[in-house]
Formats: sequence, C-alpha cells, structure tokens
Amino acid sequence: MKEFILPELGENIESASILKVLVAPGDVLELDQAVLEIETDKATIEVPSTVSGMIK
Repeated sequence: MKEFILPELGENIESASILKVLVAPGDVLELDQAVLEIETDKATIEVPSTVSGMIK
C-alpha cells in the first residue's frame, strides 16, 4: 500500500477542495494517470498518480 501525497499546489495556494475522485476500488492505475480533480481559489486541476498498481 502506498500513501498518496498531494503535490505542491503552487505559490500562495494553501488549500484545495476535492471535486471528484477519478478512480475506484479494483481499477488498475497507470503512472501519471489522473486520480483526483481538485479546485483551488485559482484553478481546477487534475492530480496525477506517482505510482502504478491496483486501487484497493
């Protein structure tokens, strides 16, 4: 099991809201595949995976 760490969101951005989880248990995840859609006060961003494997 790998811990998912949210990457740095950008300069002067301290928080974000998760709009959508783009993967589900049982999905096979590829490196750099979008896993979350988040919203900051400046933009909506898809967050990529830093690993590959199966979602449990």
